[in-house]
Amino acid sequence: MQLTLLKSKIHRACVTGASLHYEGSLTISRDLAERVGLLPYEKILIGNMGNGERFETYVIYGDAGTGQIQLNGATAHLGKIGDRITIMNFGSYTAEEAAKHKPRVVVLNEKNEVVRYEAGHAGEELHVVA
Repeated sequence: MQLTLLKSKIHRACVTGASLHYEGSLTISRDLAERVGLLPYEKILIGNMGNGERFETYVIYGDAGTGQIQLNGATAHLGKIGDRITIMNFGSYTAEEAAKHKPRVVVLNEKNEVVRYEAGHAGEELHVVA
């Protein structure tokens, strides 16, 4: 049996841009995406904390260190610059894997800087950034 569990989450990301005429996707600053293990073109679920919209799309990398979170294509209609969103990704795990699984999670401030990081590996510490 396979179980579907949260694999990665970027919580409270602030939308920095929207490009209606770009082909669909969500652009995420490469360093943030890699920190939680998101790959280019990987499927994600987004929840907009400001308007309650939930939608699926895929990841494309933006320049590392920029804090970029950009809604592209049709998703640009589902939020605006300044909205706070949660970006989630799920994986399939066996019961044995699920028993040991911990998701990778980052929590961001309004400048998309990491304020908390949970490594995602059983036994590892929570890292709080001051």
